[in-house]
Amino acid sequence: MSFLLDLLIFAVAWTHVLIAPYTKVEESFNLHAIHDLLLHGSRPEGLQKFDHKVFFGAVPRSFVGSIALAWLSNYVARLANDLSLLTSKFDLQIVIRLTLASINALGLCFLRHAVARRFGRLTSLLFTLITVSQFHIPFWMGRTLPNMLALPFVNFALYLFLDSGSRAARMSTTRLSWAIALMTFAAVVIRVEIAPLLGLFAIQLFADGSLSVTRLVKVLRFLCATYHMVFMHAGRIALTVSIDSFFWDHWPLWPEFSSVYFNVYEGKSADWGVSPFWTYFATFLPRLLMATEVFIPFGFASNAHIRSLVESAVGFLFLMSFLGHKEWRFVVYVVPILNIASAQGAQTFIRQRKKTLFSRLKFLVVVGALVLNASATVLLTRASIANYPGGHALSRLNERYAETPHVHVHIANLAAQSGASLFLQTHAPPYASRLGILPPAISATHPWIYNKTENLPPVDIAYNSLFTHAIAESRDALPAGRWEVVDVIDGFGGWKVRKDVLRLVNKKGLEGLLRIIEMKKENKLWIFEKRVV
Repeated sequence: MSFLLDLLIFAVAWTHVLIAPYTKVEESFNLHAIHDLLLHGSRPEGLQKFDHKVFFGAVPRSFVGSIALAWLSNYVARLANDLSLLTSKFDLQIVIRLTLASINALGLCFLRHAVARRFGRLTSLLFTLITVSQFHIPFWMGRTLPNMLALPFVNFALYLFLDSGSRAARMSTTRLSWAIALMTFAAVVIRVEIAPLLGLFAIQLFADGSLSVTRLVKVLRFLCATYHMVFMHAGRIALTVSIDSFFWDHWPLWPEFSSVYFNVYEGKSADWGVSPFWTYFATFLPRLLMATEVFIPFGFASNAHIRSLVESAVGFLFLMSFLGHKEWRFVVYVVPILNIASAQGAQTFIRQRKKTLFSRLKFLVVVGALVLNASATVLLTRASIANYPGGHALSRLNERYAETPHVHVHIANLAAQSGASLFLQTHAPPYASRLGILPPAISATHPWIYNKTENLPPVDIAYNSLFTHAIAESRDALPAGRWEVVDVIDGFGGWKVRKDVLRLVNKKGLEGLLRIIEMKKENKLWIFEKRVV
């Protein structure tokens, strides 16, 4: 059973990568950094071609996570190539995402084992079912957001906090040291918002007697003696400053400090929108946890250790609420924590020695919550798959004109932001030949040009003699006499509820019932080809 639960976590993670292989703009920094590291290399001549030199962004981000994922993905890509699974650069993007999804899945598996030892097998089973039935973590755990690069560190640290080997034993100094090291590394190097979560964990450890001043001194001494300065604050800062200063060509540069200074001290995060104080509690948390959120109070009431976890999570959400700009990904680290509380609460809710009608009804409530989670996740996943028109458009263009030399295509902003990543520039260098991926025959001799110049006026595209194709955001973007629409890419346009429910059910049975809610599609992008005059 234990192996099957781990396999389920991995299977769900991989499935979300394979059914939604394209990426969006918020994932692009790390994804394109990995692209450049693997295909350009990190020598000075290759560094000048990196994507971040062209698209800088509001604040610099750390390359440390990208370097680590690129290093791991390199080995996985070579293995995939030996198995004849790689045919294009886009396949390499899928390998990278599967590698990240596997790391995050592994973190959840370790956490599940800790839950089993601390709270029992039924709670572990429910934790797994709750996690895989939700949308956000399974869908995003293979996406190269900085938060998804940081999430494994938090989950492995939480595993160490929980996995004492028995329900009563106190965590060893070694495990405590590693847990603190992992979370501080993630906070200093990858995502600074993890720091308050670690602080709240430390307060809870002091409160329940697991940590004292004497023991904290032992932990710090252990880290210094065993892992030297790499795991101390100065060592982490030195690591990110040295690496990121090199890649950004600016000395000294500590990206996470720059982020705090820009977003918090200068208050520039408000430029991306300000949400009410209770948004995390009232809006994002219900979306992240879904129907199984209702079991958290039962878990909170049943176990002191669950109470300390929930208090840390709620405290973290409260602190993050003081920032005006709010996004679900800033607080995603509390989802596994609260899922543990939900699992323990569901286990408490259905636990009853005698089988009665009431106990069976409670069991059905838990099953119903899981079914609601899964049903909503199916709808959200279907919508998300249709929400990457740029990826679909560029794939369609690559396939349609695969045998055409001298293609020069302009990619509109929407396309660039919704899936048209560098890995989809399959007919242009850099090629992944050293990884065993050969360029298309014609492209090797007549490489394409993919132009992503932002805010280029339509007239500059229409009458530029260099452009042969364009992916535009409107059918009327280019003059009909000079340009021809060769394909239209649809995207998600909302949901509609069918009114003829009875007719559908009578005609198609269960299949008809599943068609009651239909996805609406809208034209999002148009592929143009210049007419030969």
